[in-house]
Amino acid sequence: MRNPIKTTLLTAILLALVAMPALAGERQRIKLRAAVDVWKELMAMPDQKVPNRLIEEARCIAVIPGIIKGAFVWGGHRGRGVLTCRRGDGWSAPIFVNTTGGSFGFQIGGQSIDLVLFFVTDRSVKSLLKSEFTLGGDASVAAGPLGRTAEASTDLRLKSEIYSYGKARGLFAGISFQGARLAVNQKWINDYYERRLWPESVLYEDAVSDPGPEAKAFLAVLP
Repeated sequence: MRNPIKTTLLTAILLALVAMPALAGERQRIKLRAAVDVWKELMAMPDQKVPNRLIEEARCIAVIPGIIKGAFVWGGHRGRGVLTCRRGDGWSAPIFVNTTGGSFGFQIGGQSIDLVLFFVTDRSVKSLLKSEFTLGGDASVAAGPLGRTAEASTDLRLKSEIYSYGKARGLFAGISFQGARLAVNQKWINDYYERRLWPESVLYEDAVSDPGPEAKAFLAVLP
């Protein structure tokens, strides 16, 4: 005679195993969809646009939606996002990154902030791929320029390695991001692609031929 408790337990385990592949990458798919929205909002500002030159010269772009921060004037934060690098034929399949610690150039306690980073040197990206690094320490970072006159400004000499933009209360602005730590999220990469992949192979090699619909949608909105 079958034990109904054992049968029910076995059924639950089998259903969980079937669902695991879909659940494993769900958080990453949600993050990719959010990154599409963040990028569109940044590009949609008519009078306060990101200079074309910065977009054209960016080696890599990171979009980190929904960073949770605390404290007032000085405080910590944590967030997860996606990063892609420019290749000869377009943008690479994305990897996932974490940001923690540090302080924004403006602080309003308890808010969630969307962040976009433009990497304009290969050195800054390679530093990230080697280990966790600090913005403003291991790589120079500056508030991203905005507006119609930004193209001709001295800031557009692109002396910094990374330029940052953040959105709070519905508006994007160039922000200082000194002291924040940025690192590759290897577990999220493995879970999303359902195998272990080194970030270098994703960004600079042909390790991923089909990054999935959410990743494709994110790459499609980039210039």
